[in-house]
Amino acid sequence: MAKKHWKRAVFLILVVFLIFIIYSGFSIWAFSEKEELVKTDAAVVLGAATWDDQPSPVLRERINHSIWLYQNGYVDKIIFTGGKGEGKKYAESEVARNYAINNQVNHEDILIETESTITEENLTYAFEIATKNNLKTFTIVSDPLHMKRAMLMAENTGMTAYPAPTPSSVYKTAKSKIPFFLRELFFYSGYIISQPFR
Repeated sequence: MAKKHWKRAVFLILVVFLIFIIYSGFSIWAFSEKEELVKTDAAVVLGAATWDDQPSPVLRERINHSIWLYQNGYVDKIIFTGGKGEGKKYAESEVARNYAINNQVNHEDILIETESTITEENLTYAFEIATKNNLKTFTIVSDPLHMKRAMLMAENTGMTAYPAPTPSSVYKTAKSKIPFFLRELFFYSGYIISQPFR
């Protein structure tokens, strides 16, 4: 009898977990199209890979979108995030800053942090810099499928933030989009599950 109850309990746990995964996946996908173009103090651009002193296509599109927000008056400042990858000469944020300056962004309107290696650190360190500079509202810039996790982390960091997914993400085909989606589903689910233990 006890064995039967144990099997039922395991089955129910698996069902609940499956529902959670399906709901999380749907939530990530649906949220990827959400954009809130409101005036904020700064765009926070989440880091991505660089190729020597040049941004990778993923990072370039994030920078380009932040430049568009800046040039169209949606943000006053841009905060670039991302530290140095292993063997890299420049931090992601340094490469992003140079690219933005070369594309008509005033260097005085750019802030960077050079220590972060993951999304949560991107946001935490950006918020610390923003607080020191009296910046209080933020537009979060990243790829569409990354936005759900990024916005949840921004909220938990204490940010008043709005999503601005890149309209020109390099993740367009099923071949590139599905692996990115599954990666996000894994990390988003893990973040949710780990929250009670933080």
